[in-house]
Parts: sequence; C-alpha cells; structure tokens
Amino acid sequence: MILPWLKFAVCAAIIVLSGRSVAKYGDVIAWRTGLGRVWIGTILVAMSTSLPELFTGISSVALVRVPDLTIGNLFGANAFNLLNLALLDIASRHQPLFGMASTGHLLVAGFSLILVSFAAAGILLKDSFLGYSLGWIGLSAPIIVLIYLVAARGLFNFERRRRAPLDAEVMPRYEAIPLRRAYLYFSIAAAFVIGAGTWLAFVGRDIAQATGWAESFVGSLFLAFSTTLPEITVSFFALRLGAYDICVGNMLGSNLFNMSIIAVDDLFYRPGPVLSSVSTSHVFTALLVILMTGIVIAGLMARPQHKPALRATWYSLALIVVFLIGYYLNFSLG
Repeated sequence: MILPWLKFAVCAAIIVLSGRSVAKYGDVIAWRTGLGRVWIGTILVAMSTSLPELFTGISSVALVRVPDLTIGNLFGANAFNLLNLALLDIASRHQPLFGMASTGHLLVAGFSLILVSFAAAGILLKDSFLGYSLGWIGLSAPIIVLIYLVAARGLFNFERRRRAPLDAEVMPRYEAIPLRRAYLYFSIAAAFVIGAGTWLAFVGRDIAQATGWAESFVGSLFLAFSTTLPEITVSFFALRLGAYDICVGNMLGSNLFNMSIIAVDDLFYRPGPVLSSVSTSHVFTALLVILMTGIVIAGLMARPQHKPALRATWYSLALIVVFLIGYYLNFSLG
C-alpha cells in the first residue's frame, strides 16, 4: 500500500524540479524571439508543461489499456489549472492577476470552452454521429485537432497585431543566456517531465487497485494533481518574474492543449474511439471545467484593479468554492 504512494511522491518531485526550468527558459525564449509572452506562454510553455498529460495518456491507453485514467486525468487537470489561477490571483501582491493579464487570454479561454464542451458531447452522445470512426480513430479526433490549430493561429494573429513589449527590468537578467542554450535547457527539463509523466500512468493504476477507488476518480484527482504540478510551478515562478501573461497563458493554454491530447490518445487506443470507451461520469468533471472557465472569462472581462482585504477577488473565491463542491460530489458519485 505504501509503495504506490512513494512512487507518486517521486514522480511529483521530478515534475516540480523540471517545471521550474521551463518557466525561466520559456521567458528567455519569449524575449529572444520577440514572439511575446502570451503566445509563448499559451503555446510553447503550455505544451511543454502538458507533456505529463500527453505521455500519461499514451501510456494509459497503449500500455495499461485504461482509457478512463487518461480522460479523467485530462478533465481533472483542466479543473486543477483553473483552481491554480485562483491561487495565483491570491498570491499576486499588488493587483489582481485577472486585471493585469492581456485580453488575448479571452480568446484562449473561449476556444478551451469549445473543446471541453465538444469532448463532453463526444462522451455523452457516443451513439450518435460523434461516435462514428475512421478505422479505430473516432470522428471527433480530427475535429479536435482542427479546433486547436485554428485557436493557435488565431492567437498568433491577435498577438502580431497587438503585441506588448516585455518588462524592461527582465531583459538584463537574460542578456547572458543565448537562445541556443535556452532551447537546450528547455528541452532537457521537458525530457524529465516526459519520463515522470509516462511513469504516472502505471502509478495511477496501482493506486486505483490498492484503494479500490474508481479509475475515473483516480485519473481526475491524483493523476490530474501530479500532471499539473509543472503548470503550478511554472506559473508561480513566472508570477515572481513579473511575467503575468506567461503565468496565465500557461494555465489556459494547457487546458487548450489537454483537450487536443484526446486526439493523440485516440490514435494509440486500438480497440476503438477513446471517447466511446470511457465512463459517462467524466461528463460531470467536464461540466465543472466549463463552469470554472466561465468564471475565469468573467474575471478577465471585468479586469478588477484592486485587491480586497482577503487578497482574493470574488472570481477567485468562486473558482475555489466551485472546485471544492465539484470534487466532493465527484467523489461521492464515484
């Protein structure tokens, strides 16, 4: 009983240590390339910090053959990322995080909402046309990839028209770091994340067997918490750097990329479309993510400028309350 939890702790430690490097060198790449923190945070950094979800998913469907683990992990990771935005907003010392983030994040949050809703519909309406397949690959897989590519392209065009300069005080820190070294260190950190993420699929199966808990619940809670540790670490480190758009973009971009992982999982799951092979209980977690994303969109649109006495805006408090109630109900139903 102790061994699975020990493995879990080791995986979490590897991910946290590697994730810190991703934040620093992602910010270097944003400055050196001139692509801007919103695009780098949403696409490059988010993709890198989502590697545990990607490789945990591939391991779950290709090696362990437990698709409920990966789908639960993806929806659960999205919920944790939105909870982390609330914690980051509280940790922001001077102004609410939602008030300092670029309006470009509204575009990312909107596309994330579309992808989560589409994935939930694929599970709930598996007997409709959404359950059709091309060979063993579900019809929903190419649609998910297309939506993600449209979102990435749309954000790139938005940032090209409205790109804000990086903070001047950040630049001297990175003058001694050449772009080649930043890419190298960024890649090394990502490699450690890949290894730990692959291992997590087996650890999740062991925890499910040892505790007797449902695989969907283990995926949406324990695996989701571990695989979002890079996002947590990277975003908190970015907050300390003053890179607010990398901080927010990493969380929302990870949610966007997590849904595209479903298409990759579908490719590796040979018995049939992965969304047609999982429990409908995942729809509850998806609805939780949809509600929390709506709260984030409201916060980004309202752009609060003053910190309340408790340092938490109403949007952050709403995210925390909804998350806790949602997971209590998820555990009870499970």
